[in-house]
Amino acid sequence: MSDERPEPGTVRPGGRTAKVRAAVLRAAGDALAEQGWDTLDLAEIARRAGVGKTTVYRRWGTMQGLTVDLLKEMAEESLPRTETGTLLGDLTAQARLVLKTLRDARQGPLLRALVTAADCDAATAEALRGFYRIRIAEWVPCVEAAIERGEVPAGTDAAEVIRAVSAPLYYRFFASGDPLDDDVAARAAAAAIAAARAGVFTV
Repeated sequence: MSDERPEPGTVRPGGRTAKVRAAVLRAAGDALAEQGWDTLDLAEIARRAGVGKTTVYRRWGTMQGLTVDLLKEMAEESLPRTETGTLLGDLTAQARLVLKTLRDARQGPLLRALVTAADCDAATAEALRGFYRIRIAEWVPCVEAAIERGEVPAGTDAAEVIRAVSAPLYYRFFASGDPLDDDVAARAAAAAIAAARAGVFTV
């Protein structure tokens, strides 16, 4: 019988214990949004979730393991893309979704805390990158459809177009502190389309 234990956060509970996982991950997200990363511990998460701390320690092991699992759940539950029939409509919808997340009273602070956690732990950093890979891949078909319609050149790197939409919004959120509003979202989408049409993202 092997003594090897799985990496923290990689074991997915099933059946009745799914409710425990959901409660713990919700508590972890709330605590990260309210307090940030530095002061949290598993005992506090267990208290918030109303479960025994032994259960939390056994299942996730560390705050890093719990954060990795939280990011996996966020990726699984993220909203699907919007398809409007035009690239401008689709990318404007994408920009507004990012804007809504960044301005949300819970999601914005949670994102800041997760980025801080990723800076402290390699597994969390990879989980955060995985979350964004999934989100980008979800919106890539919008650009691929635009290529088929002739809105942007053949050979356009669809993923790069998607990144170009959200990048100005994240810059304002994390770096400059400039206002985040609907006009900013609309300009981000329009700028990404203009660059794509000019062949900037052609490979």
